[in-house]
Amino acid sequence: MKFEKYHALGNDYLVYDPKGEDKVFSEEEIVRICHRNFGLGSDGILMGPLNSEKADFGLRILNPDGSEAEKSGNGLRIFARYLRDCKHVNTTPFTVDTLGGTVTCEVSADMSTIAVEMGKVSFHSDIIPVSVEGNAREVINEDILINDKTYQYYAATIGNPHCVVPLADISEGLALELGPELENHPFFPNRTNVQLLQIIDRNRIRIEIWERGAGYTLASGSSSSAAGAVARKMGACDQEITVEMPGGEIGLVIDDDYNVKMTGPATRVATMHLDNECLE
Repeated sequence: MKFEKYHALGNDYLVYDPKGEDKVFSEEEIVRICHRNFGLGSDGILMGPLNSEKADFGLRILNPDGSEAEKSGNGLRIFARYLRDCKHVNTTPFTVDTLGGTVTCEVSADMSTIAVEMGKVSFHSDIIPVSVEGNAREVINEDILINDKTYQYYAATIGNPHCVVPLADISEGLALELGPELENHPFFPNRTNVQLLQIIDRNRIRIEIWERGAGYTLASGSSSSAAGAVARKMGACDQEITVEMPGGEIGLVIDDDYNVKMTGPATRVATMHLDNECLE
C-alpha cells in the first residue's frame, strides 16, 4: 500500500488515497501502520480524498490508537497540501468535509502556507460535550480535580472536544503528567484533547498539547484554535494571535464570534510503501 508522509510543525500524518475504492482499515491495522517501531510511524492517517455531498472533498482522520478524530487543523493543512501536490486544487479556496464539519482551505502560490477556516468555537457543555452539574452552560474557568490538585479549566469545541488549562508556567513534563488524566476524565464522555495555556502578551500565547488518541504532540491546529479562543474569552488576547508550540508557530485570526482562521505550513516528507507482511 502506498502512503504519502507529511508533517505540520512536527505533527506527522500518512495520507492514504483510496482512489475510489471502499477501503477500511481495522483498528489493529491503524495501530500497526502508525507505530514508530513496527510500522511506518505517524500521528495518524488521513484517508482521502473521499466523495462528499457537502464539500469538494471528503476526509477521514484516523488516530494512532485506532479511533477516529472529528477534526485536525494540522491534518487539514497536510491534506490541503497533498491535494495541491496531486494537482487536485490550485490557489482557489476549496472545501473539505470532516466529521467535525466542513472547512474551507486555501494553499498559497508557493505552497509555503495553508489557510484553513476552522469554524466557530463553542464553550457550551451540550455541544462539546461536557458533563456538568446543574443546567447546561458555557464551561468557563471551572474547577477540575487532577491528582489531588484543583485546576481551573475551560472546555471548548471546534468540531472536536478540548480542555484548556491556563497556567503561569507550562512544560512538556506537566503535559505528560496532566494530559492522560484530563483526556480520560469523567467530565468528558467522548474523551478530550488537552492544552496547557500560557499567555505571553495580547498577540502571543504558548501551549503544550496532549492529543486524544495520540498523546503528547509537538503541534496541533485545532488545539491552537481552541486555546486561542480561550485566550480571547479570558480577555487576555486580541483578534490576531501567534501560537507557540514545541514544533513551531501557527497564526490565528479569531473574530468576536469566535470564528477561527488558521494559517501555517505543511511539509512533504516522503512516499512510503507498506508491505503486507507488516500487517500479518
